[in-house]
Amino acid sequence: MFEIKVSEEIKKACPVFAGAAVYAEVRNTPYCEGLWAEIDEFTGWLTSSTRMEDIKNQPVIAATREAYKRCGKDPGRYRPSAEALRRRLMRGIPLYQIDTLVDAINLVSLRTGHSIGGFDADKIEGEFLELGIGKAEEPFEAIGRGMLNIEGLPVYRDAAGGIGTPTSDHERTKMNVETRHILAIVNGYNGKEGLAEAAEMIRSLLVRYAGSDGGTVLYFE
Repeated sequence: MFEIKVSEEIKKACPVFAGAAVYAEVRNTPYCEGLWAEIDEFTGWLTSSTRMEDIKNQPVIAATREAYKRCGKDPGRYRPSAEALRRRLMRGIPLYQIDTLVDAINLVSLRTGHSIGGFDADKIEGEFLELGIGKAEEPFEAIGRGMLNIEGLPVYRDAAGGIGTPTSDHERTKMNVETRHILAIVNGYNGKEGLAEAAEMIRSLLVRYAGSDGGTVLYFE
């Protein structure tokens, strides 16, 4: 498990922030039928019980949006991933299917409203991560979207630079079917509420669908 530090600038901008990290040995697959049965069931319920205008008011999403504002980013232009996933579904666009690990993280994010970073732990450089705020012109190649302006975004950095924001993670540490160790980080910009439940959801899905023993959980703030 990596040590995870929260910078003073994040503590000042979001004093209630707390996080949970799940580290586990896994066996990834391109597709998992059982997992997608769960995804289809939940997304069907979500789209039938939610209005587009309600998404930004979901408590965890609202807290993440407020953290963006305090860090210097417009959440209307750079949406937290949990909000973006829900908005995608409400526009009638199906959830994209990537691989079992990514799909599992997306399901937990949809269920809880937490923006969750999912990393190939073997690609992380150094022994610790630090959560800070992105700087002007700081390079960040977001997964599937090219260079992302992370100035004013909360960002996890390893020894080589940024690897994850609540909007998108970095290409350098992304998971694929060869991933054998996952580090999943749940961002609680609303504080500790719901962190343990989200971490347990991740562990449960990894046990059922990714050949894991559940791994270990680290809480930090």
